[in-house]
Amino acid sequence: MAYLYSTPDEQQEMLRVIGVESMEALLQQVPEELRLKRPLELPPAQTELELEQHVRRLAGKNQADRVCFLGGGAYDHFIPAVVDELTGRGEFYTAYTPYQPEASQGSLQAFFEFQTLICGLTGMDVSNASLYEGGTAVSEAVFMAMRINGRRGKVAISEAVHPEYRQVVETYLRDIGTEVIILPLKNGQTDVEQAAQLIDETTACLVFQHPNFFGVLEDAKALCETAHARQALSVVSFDPISLGVLQRPGDCGADIAVAEGQSLGVPLQYGGPYLGILACRQEFVRKMPGRLITQTRDRDGKVCYALGLQTREQHIRRDKATSNICTNQGLLALRATVYLSLLGPAGLREAAELSCRKAHYAAQQLCSVPGFELLYSSPFFKEFALKMTGRPVSSVLEKAAQAGFDIGPEFTRFKNLPEETSTALLVAVTENRTRDEIDRLVSALKS
Repeated sequence: MAYLYSTPDEQQEMLRVIGVESMEALLQQVPEELRLKRPLELPPAQTELELEQHVRRLAGKNQADRVCFLGGGAYDHFIPAVVDELTGRGEFYTAYTPYQPEASQGSLQAFFEFQTLICGLTGMDVSNASLYEGGTAVSEAVFMAMRINGRRGKVAISEAVHPEYRQVVETYLRDIGTEVIILPLKNGQTDVEQAAQLIDETTACLVFQHPNFFGVLEDAKALCETAHARQALSVVSFDPISLGVLQRPGDCGADIAVAEGQSLGVPLQYGGPYLGILACRQEFVRKMPGRLITQTRDRDGKVCYALGLQTREQHIRRDKATSNICTNQGLLALRATVYLSLLGPAGLREAAELSCRKAHYAAQQLCSVPGFELLYSSPFFKEFALKMTGRPVSSVLEKAAQAGFDIGPEFTRFKNLPEETSTALLVAVTENRTRDEIDRLVSALKS
């Protein structure tokens, strides 16, 4: 552990340079009612040795024997050990933004390979070098669609898109006068007929998630065609693992494909950092946010890599930037690159098939428990909405937790979901789960 602090003399020097007599004078700009009037309730200062011992005691309380059936956007997928080994190397782990290509060829090549793999995975023509995470990736795609067709009147987004992703979109659009149209559901799927009636010539794009937030499979091709019928763009938020068995976004007619890339070799870690993925068709590349790594040749004819397209606000005039995104998730993109390279098409398909089969087995077994049934009968991939009848969702969560299983989340924690979800929760099953774990969960809930 390292401690960085400033001495009283250094503090006085800094105050002198900025022309302020004291720290109190510097804080005059903070409104009186917002100032803390008492000392912070902090424990006594500790030495480095004492602090390390304290942290170790806290770490010893962590439980590592719990079984994860949690869904809703972050999943407990298997991560090969070599992912940690390679991405933990110093030249990658501490690499900064590759502003100087001559000194950053390793990082640039890794990002180039990431883009290539994402294009192959999605069936799209071009991918950027990553975004923050899945929620802001959806918002970036919406703004990108608005730049492409010049429409700012409406954005249509399915009610089955992750509610937190929708909240991010609504936050970004709140003050620019763009109306967010929520497309209703029919048996857990976006109602295509209703979507066709709700979007019009002012709609910039139609956004849907496939598989959606409830794990249900959408009619992706029909939704893309519905958007195109009104000259709107189609934006699909996809699950990367699902593309081992499902049709790629590009093959469904999507114009922009986005995703949360956490399932590609990134562990569950208290909400992040995670990985935003964005890919699109070639004709839209100039409207893409973030960075694009390109391959070229140096003056000696050798293959090399460069930042070929940089439309972010740090690189060009702010009013010309496509986005105010400040960075990319390079280390997480590298993890995804190593993960996809290791698995290959056959490995990705196996992970997807195992997740799908185990999820359906779990759903079948759980629905044999009195008081449990599927909320929607539509086809699903690796997670499903489980409805409770005759018992509160909170008691089910508590019973599972006492037995060592984490399931959920329960839908009541979200504010903008259909009413029928109030007595249901999500259950996700990945290739990491075993039949024995599923059976033990079912047994615990039966009791």
